[in-house]
Amino acid sequence: MRLLAVSKTFPSDAVALAHAAGQNAFGENYIQEGVEKITSLASLKLEWHCIGPIQSNKTRQVAEHFDWAQTIDRLKTAQRLDQQRPDHLPPLQVCLQVNVDGGSTKSGVSPDLLPDLAHAVAALPRLRLRGLMCIPEPAPDFEAACEVFGRARKLFDALNARGLQLDTLSMGMTADLEAAIQAGSTMVRVGTAIFGHRS
Repeated sequence: MRLLAVSKTFPSDAVALAHAAGQNAFGENYIQEGVEKITSLASLKLEWHCIGPIQSNKTRQVAEHFDWAQTIDRLKTAQRLDQQRPDHLPPLQVCLQVNVDGGSTKSGVSPDLLPDLAHAVAALPRLRLRGLMCIPEPAPDFEAACEVFGRARKLFDALNARGLQLDTLSMGMTADLEAAIQAGSTMVRVGTAIFGHRS
């Protein structure tokens, strides 16, 4: 189980304090804000995850600065990241964002289109497909949350059964991480419980 500290809207000083306490991996939702922190904290050798939407005009910034991109839901986005990843950097570690509950306001590839996208992304040389990520709608209770996260786990297992070697299931945030962990999450994304409430 890995802990990803979600540092969006918090200053670089807060990230540095969390690093001093032993945290190494940080998630940013806003790409420009993330790039500024990555640049200012370059001496700390942190691991940076892009966990916000990636628009076409921002793929180069993600490819050049981040270690992970967790919100890929279209092949076009993956192809741009692959083309723009600098040769001197290791492959960009990526997750596919899947819309497990059909939420109309949520990003993510639909489960029925997931296998084709996964195999296409896995073939891109400057990316390394690590797994799936999801952000379901808030569930009414613990059992319902477990059921929704369980759908993501089944999709993850099915892709591995088809020959993909995935190791990351990024799901669960401060409010629902217990259900996500019970369903098999390998990475939880926590902001409020680490940094406090955002203003």
